[in-house]
Amino acid sequence: MTATTKKLFASAVAILAAANSLMAQTGGGTTGINAATSSLTSYVDPVSTLTLAIGAVVGIIGGVRVYIKWNSGDQDINKELMGWGGSCLFLVLVSVVIKAFFGV
Repeated sequence: MTATTKKLFASAVAILAAANSLMAQTGGGTTGINAATSSLTSYVDPVSTLTLAIGAVVGIIGGVRVYIKWNSGDQDINKELMGWGGSCLFLVLVSVVIKAFFGV
């Protein structure tokens, strides 16, 4: 066996030994996971609201940019309008998906 193979084998054995010892623990991980879940779900509403607020700001700025281009006589506003609308739609859908994913 080469030195690289020996190192790889030793690493695999160490990982398996660590995984085996982790599986032997009972109850201690459940309370930690429950605490992390409750902590994470407390952030869902503020993050969702922040995402909607960012979407509103992006929408207003994008609307002003499209209006300025339209009034200046630019004929290529379709690309700008699609990009602006797509980004607003994405931000609104992200906030909805975050709430649905965490069940809030």
